[in-house]
Amino acid sequence: MFDFVSPQLLAGQLLIGLINGSFYAMLSMGLAIIFGLMNVVNFAHGAQYMLGAFVAWLGLNYLGIPYWGSLIIAPIVVGAFGMLLERVILRPLQHLDHLYALLATYALALIIEGLIRQRYGSTGLPYDSPITGGLRLDFMFLPWYRLWVVGFSVVTCIGAWLLIEHTKLGAYLRAANERPDIVESFGINVPRMITLTYGFGVGLAALSGVLAAPIYQVSPSMGSGLMITVFAVVVIGGIGSIMGAVVTGYILGLAEALTKVFYPEAASTVVFVVMIAVLLMKPNGLFSSSEKA
Repeated sequence: MFDFVSPQLLAGQLLIGLINGSFYAMLSMGLAIIFGLMNVVNFAHGAQYMLGAFVAWLGLNYLGIPYWGSLIIAPIVVGAFGMLLERVILRPLQHLDHLYALLATYALALIIEGLIRQRYGSTGLPYDSPITGGLRLDFMFLPWYRLWVVGFSVVTCIGAWLLIEHTKLGAYLRAANERPDIVESFGINVPRMITLTYGFGVGLAALSGVLAAPIYQVSPSMGSGLMITVFAVVVIGGIGSIMGAVVTGYILGLAEALTKVFYPEAASTVVFVVMIAVLLMKPNGLFSSSEKA
């Protein structure tokens, strides 16, 4: 069966898998940060990803803000909106069962998606690529923008991981989740740190949305289908494991691509088959124990 696979098809699918993996990694990293530091399963993450793309589209079409400006503005705007949601909706639920926050964020996702659909319809809106052209190889054409997305995703994921795991701020954030009373004794405002943490995770989702806008059409439903896969990525990597979410995102993006080449019928289910297998063998996820060690 391998003899019938052309190099062009294989290389093209691997590029698509790497691009999809970049979005899986960034989105699952945001989810892992929010859950790992706040114990909140953020079902509104897909809607916040979509909002990032819409803020970029609105900024370009109504305010003339270019793509490069939206890379900064959209995460700030959507992240600030996320902090407002945390203060108004999630904070009153923090002492209740986690199920309440899960249901609240799921309701938020439905409301946000419904409002955007009512205002702009369900049809995808185009967003022109800011980087034209590409690298023409003997066996395929590599658009420069796709390469930019992959490189930017890798740098962002590594930078966020270093911030959380290897800085004093990250140490305070992790300590605030486990022993907020001790952290507050040092004069640190723990509720404010939690709000900023949620805003940071939401901002990562919005940043992913801006990156996705020139590749996929901007639509109200662009985040809902993607989030099912992203949640599977987080479970496989280990819920709360930031590096596990990032590595698993890239691996599963490539696994999806290879499955489309060699066994297309299973391409839409391979992630969930892997998730079931991992849960059976290692219920806490692939990277959970390594981070605790």
